[in-house]
Amino acid sequence: MTVAAPWVDDPFAEAVRTGRGPLWLRREDGRRQRLDIERWCAPATGADHGLVRRCALLAAPVLDLGCGPGRLVAALLARGVPALGVDVTGAAVARTVALGGPALRRSVFDRLPAEGRWGAALLADGNLGIGGDPEALLRRCAQLIAPDGRLLVEVEAGDLDERAVVRVEGPDGRLGPAFPWARLGAAPALRRARAAGLVEAERWASHGRRFLALRRG
Repeated sequence: MTVAAPWVDDPFAEAVRTGRGPLWLRREDGRRQRLDIERWCAPATGADHGLVRRCALLAAPVLDLGCGPGRLVAALLARGVPALGVDVTGAAVARTVALGGPALRRSVFDRLPAEGRWGAALLADGNLGIGGDPEALLRRCAQLIAPDGRLLVEVEAGDLDERAVVRVEGPDGRLGPAFPWARLGAAPALRRARAAGLVEAERWASHGRRFLALRRG
């Protein structure tokens, strides 16, 4: 029997194909968080340019983890920065490739090319929540970047430190399978990062979004 997979067998894949929402993460208690699918499917804008600029300054290949529809991969390539997208959703990988960007349909926890040699890795658009265990995710990311590389992470406002079981909900109310997710502000993210062998290199905010740059300790 085939088991349904989150981000694959749920409304997210259809939203990526159409570029339209609305789309939410619904918690078990009924609370919802809006997913900004239209922005993800549009060209890079606003705070995205700060991420791209920092990657360009590193002058090294970039791994976009949970690349979604591929706007950051496309923006990096337009700046002459080699980049590879990784996503579990086939529709996201297809859309990234259609933009001219290389992408693999894999999990961040699968075997990936050039492990330990990436100049930068990205966890944007809430992807610090992947797997619902930020410390495990950050430890995995530390394995992927080069000794002098950077991990650029988008975080939430304030000191939010939340883990929940969620489902992707589409505009018609259809729900995908349940999966663990996490949301962290800067201070909780840095605590998890230190436990994973990473330390703060920079933090900044832009266009209402907040980011950390991490390096190996």
